[in-house]
Amino acid sequence: MYNTNLDKLTDYPFDRLRALLNSVEAPANKEPMIMSLGEPQHASPALLTETINKFADQWAKYPPIAGTPDLLDAIRDWLNRRYNLPAGLIEASQNICAVSGTREALYMAGDIAISPQKNGARPVVLIPNPFYQVYIGAALMNRAEPIYMSATPENGFLPDFAALDEATLQRTSLAFLCSPSNPQGAVADLDYLKTAITQARKYDFVLAVDECYAEIYDQSPPPGGLEACQDLGGGQKNNMANVLVFHSLSKRSNAPGLRSGFVAGDPELIKKFKTLRNYGGATLPIPILAASAALWHDDDHVQENQKLYRQKFDQADQILGEQFSYYRPEGGFYLWLDAIDGETAARRLWMEAGVRVMPGGYLARPDASGFNPGTPYIRIALVQKLEFISEALGRIVETLK
Repeated sequence: MYNTNLDKLTDYPFDRLRALLNSVEAPANKEPMIMSLGEPQHASPALLTETINKFADQWAKYPPIAGTPDLLDAIRDWLNRRYNLPAGLIEASQNICAVSGTREALYMAGDIAISPQKNGARPVVLIPNPFYQVYIGAALMNRAEPIYMSATPENGFLPDFAALDEATLQRTSLAFLCSPSNPQGAVADLDYLKTAITQARKYDFVLAVDECYAEIYDQSPPPGGLEACQDLGGGQKNNMANVLVFHSLSKRSNAPGLRSGFVAGDPELIKKFKTLRNYGGATLPIPILAASAALWHDDDHVQENQKLYRQKFDQADQILGEQFSYYRPEGGFYLWLDAIDGETAARRLWMEAGVRVMPGGYLARPDASGFNPGTPYIRIALVQKLEFISEALGRIVETLK
């Protein structure tokens, strides 16, 4: 009657969090403070509304599935500018496809990359652990075996591709990598990215680099997958072989409701993306495509956004100090705090302090050894105003100290 693979999609973190806290009342004398959801709260740029209004007469037209030429050119120009790529490396019509948010595109990467068998065996999808939940959906709905690669303090919160055995790599069809990582805020440097790309090409799997937090960073701009491809060389035609990168305006431009992003990279894979989206993709309306182009052209609002997040981490530095193994992340807008038992801490924080946080174990799965690398942690989203964050972090310290 239905695809039974859906039954494997259990334990969605926000469902688990609701179940954990449903029987617990927050203190009546404290305003509830929600820090479990990574939804940007900064104002969206005025440019967004202005452009949508300017193109208001276009709502009645069917938009192109892969994006308008203006948008694709804007994305190409931004990629060149942001990652110091040479002109001519990226062809807007060949290497880029606009998508309705990167959740859609990351899921579709599974449909594109995972075949029924790889080298005569069940295919494997490599997943950083903790991970963004759509990665597991892409794997399980395509009947692949997920391999959870623990990202811990010992490996710099980045999965260790070198630790994989030959048999696993021979079966790998798709590998997800997130940089800056969610939730730890770790950044993969160029050497790390080049090693991952080299493995993807050696064993012929798709490397999907989720770079949604690439424009939220503390000091240095995180390098990207296409930048690493350029460093590796190999000629323009094969420069981006086996690699896809994913970007969104949700975090960069504080526009999660716009549902606008793109996937870029290997032209053969982008062609497959366009084919698949013709059958099952959600097409962005022309006014939204126009607004997206305007936002990719503008860097000023991004710099202001970065400044606001740095102020929040300055505040976290002062309030948390060295408690809970606190460190200032290189990118993203989350804190990843060691609370010994994240689930117990989350329940206690809601019951005693009225602060809602995400248990780290809900964002991860036990690996082959049975170890869940998220279990000790809580994830906190620093998306609210400074006064809100100061109050919430103060409550956290007072409750868990």
